[in-house]
Amino acid sequence: MLINKGKYIPYNPNLKDNSRNLRKVLTPSEKKIWKEFFQKIDLIVYRQRIIDNFIVDFYIPKIKLVIEIDGKIHEKLKEYDKERAEKLRSYGLKIVRITNESILNNSEKTYKKLSEIIDKEFDKYSTPPF
Repeated sequence: MLINKGKYIPYNPNLKDNSRNLRKVLTPSEKKIWKEFFQKIDLIVYRQRIIDNFIVDFYIPKIKLVIEIDGKIHEKLKEYDKERAEKLRSYGLKIVRITNESILNNSEKTYKKLSEIIDKEFDKYSTPPF
């Protein structure tokens, strides 16, 4: 059962406990990008956010951006990830996938690329002051 409160994207309240637990046990790459990147940007970023019947790794609502951190398990879940991405896109969300390895082994380049994506998306959603 999905709950839809006005302008917000629907979510499944049955996933709240799971979402809370996932925030407590971030993977090493999730923890690294959270501390080194997301906590330093000037936008609200949610960890392990429930959207529809899914829990996404990171979500920036102001620019409708979902960031997923992919480990080896995702190699086996390609079809599921594809269906999930289609559903998320149906809400007007953009999805960026980042590998664990790029965060752990090449974080500067990864953060630079992610900054560029965020800046580009922010420009789309910001309105000029008139």
